[in-house]
Amino acid sequence: MLQYAREFVVEWFDQNPLGQIGVVGMRAGIGERIGEMSGNPQDVLKCLSDRTRLEPTGEPSLQNAIEMARSSMSHLPTHSSREILIIFGSLTTCDPGNIHDTLDACVKNKIRISVVALAAEMKISRDLCDKTGGQFGVAMNEGHFKDILFELVPPPAQRAVARAGGPGANPAADLMMMGFPTRLPDSSPPSLCACHSDMKTEGFLCPRCMAKVCDVPTDCDICGLMIVSSPHLARSYHHLFPVKPYEAVTSMDGESEPTVACHACARIFSTSASTAAASEGISPWGRYRCPDCHNDFCTECDVFVHDVVHCCPGCGK
Repeated sequence: MLQYAREFVVEWFDQNPLGQIGVVGMRAGIGERIGEMSGNPQDVLKCLSDRTRLEPTGEPSLQNAIEMARSSMSHLPTHSSREILIIFGSLTTCDPGNIHDTLDACVKNKIRISVVALAAEMKISRDLCDKTGGQFGVAMNEGHFKDILFELVPPPAQRAVARAGGPGANPAADLMMMGFPTRLPDSSPPSLCACHSDMKTEGFLCPRCMAKVCDVPTDCDICGLMIVSSPHLARSYHHLFPVKPYEAVTSMDGESEPTVACHACARIFSTSASTAAASEGISPWGRYRCPDCHNDFCTECDVFVHDVVHCCPGCGK
């Protein structure tokens, strides 16, 4: 389970490079803060590796853990998405108060709770997910556990709400201050990094205080500036404006000069339609057309563009 948790952290930061993760453990009826909120994946992985030999003791407490996680996210700006992912392997929870009050506080603070259960389903776990808009799943085996865990990697959809002048209106989003660092090559002279105090040749220079850090994205240990690279910002952008779904080409009638090969990989298209049973959204010709640039793509490139590249090779949108 810890190995999948580490892989989840790496994949989550790859898809959400501007996000932060904190780790809270449940043991002996209390919530234990294992790792502070951090935007550096190396810090989160380190706190997970430091607790690999910590054996669970006593009963877990969902309420104490959720309250601690909720307090850790109280400083986040208004435009941020607040989520709690609970990996729960018990059939009981020992809470000091009414957990439904904690659930109402999470709903009020717009905190989304998702639960991955390693044992049977509990009603309170289902209620936590249903009332906050999260996802609930019970792992049937090791592979299924990884599947339902990694389904939570993409950020949730946010619905825009019209802001009125009333007291219940959503507050305006705050601006985020961030800096784009200068990357040092391997041939640069070694110097101390501000994060580990190690002598290294490669690294990144903070644009504000010129301190050296090892990895990005992270917060500068000297001036506190959020340091990101432009690819990180681009990967966050594609969730807001995803690539339009390609249209399946179901008929070649009316095509005066159809394209011979895929616009992305140049693989030759089949000249005869597939004899398999046709279904909605599936092209018998293996062609999928961009609605903006009208270029044709094969099935593999269609999946690759929407899942990995997040940008149409034909029109750049």
